[in-house]
Amino acid sequence: MPTSLISRLQPMQLFAATVPRLPLRVRNRIRTEEERSEILVGVLQMAFIAGLAILYALAPKKFGADAPFAPVPWVLGAYAAFTLLRLALAVARRLPRGFVYASIAVDMALLMGLIFSYHIQYAQPPSFSLKSPTLLWVFALIALRALNFEARYIATAGAVAALGWLLLLLYVVTIDPRDSMVTRDYVAYLTSNSVLVGAEVDKILAILAFAGILSLASKRAARLVEYAALETASNEELARFVPSEVAERVRTADAALAAGEGETAEATVLFLDIEGFTTLSERMTPEEVVGTLNDFYAAAAEPIVRRDGVINQFLGDAIVATFNAPRPSPRHAAHAIEAALDILALTGARTFGPGVRLAVRIGINTGPMVCGLLGTPDRLLYTVIGDEVNVAARLEALNKSYGTRIIVSESTRQAAGAEAFAFAPMGEVQVRGRSGKTPVYALGALAPAT
Repeated sequence: MPTSLISRLQPMQLFAATVPRLPLRVRNRIRTEEERSEILVGVLQMAFIAGLAILYALAPKKFGADAPFAPVPWVLGAYAAFTLLRLALAVARRLPRGFVYASIAVDMALLMGLIFSYHIQYAQPPSFSLKSPTLLWVFALIALRALNFEARYIATAGAVAALGWLLLLLYVVTIDPRDSMVTRDYVAYLTSNSVLVGAEVDKILAILAFAGILSLASKRAARLVEYAALETASNEELARFVPSEVAERVRTADAALAAGEGETAEATVLFLDIEGFTTLSERMTPEEVVGTLNDFYAAAAEPIVRRDGVINQFLGDAIVATFNAPRPSPRHAAHAIEAALDILALTGARTFGPGVRLAVRIGINTGPMVCGLLGTPDRLLYTVIGDEVNVAARLEALNKSYGTRIIVSESTRQAAGAEAFAFAPMGEVQVRGRSGKTPVYALGALAPAT
């Protein structure tokens, strides 16, 4: 046998693939779905009871002289009462695992009791009950347990059903020592109340085989559910670290994304830095520093996201945001300016952390840049790179020299619309890293920083 085929047939490959330990939040999510499944099981059981009641009501009845009452309605009534109790506990999220096992046993016991009652109902020998097609509902009850992907419940249902039918068979062949009703004639078995032991054993084996196969399928499906739940939770967490568009690309990619995958796009970069935060943080505890930054980040992120921007990085007390990469934004330059003005307004209107006033400096530039994944095969970072990104950072630093808050480049002014905002020309400057001079414009507060 080829080696590759042997490896595919390894027991661990087929039956016991290892699932990573699930985080508590994922286990809680799966538990919630299991609780909902138990409610669904209860509802379907009530439908099952209703179906049996309808069939009983429509079926012709023959009551013998020694059968003064009909036991079937009593059995169905007890079954319905127990199922209602189970459903109520499931809805209240108070259904313990032990009660689930007990309900499986009761389900099968009541079904077997219903089948057993037929020979009393119709005044026939006990073997009459073994002919009942109601036995087929056993498979429905076993399959019902697959709704919550618990292989143990399915196996328990199959074992209890097989045991119930075995006990019923033993009762039939031992109740009358003078006549066990056993025959070896298949025709006699089909045309009379005789018992063919082999046929009844076949039923038991069929129940066990069905439960075993369904348990195995459920176990494998449960692993897929756990993997899917873990991947979903990971994707949700991933969206907190990278732009949602990138997280979606990772989730739907046919192959794992690799370093170097990217695209060139015309975009606008907003580079923001908190003025004097290093000096300010020396007067605060580490907890206050973190709290202040997080408070500011949450406030500053809102206008950026609202204007279709994407925060690429938090760099200490700085923010790098892009517009039109990776999230499409036709008015990306104007949106970046609007977001910058909003941030400037909110820093002037409120405090952060333990009542700290913050001032910001912002540089905005527009141009072609590369957007993609950088890093190693094991660790990737989504970012934007290129000369235009560096220019935005240089413009942010120029605010300190001019005493301004927001400086934009000529390319940003043209892309946003030369008359769309109150651009104040600041002349041409030599931006480090570029050979020519760059016209720059100020926006917002022009007074020297305090």
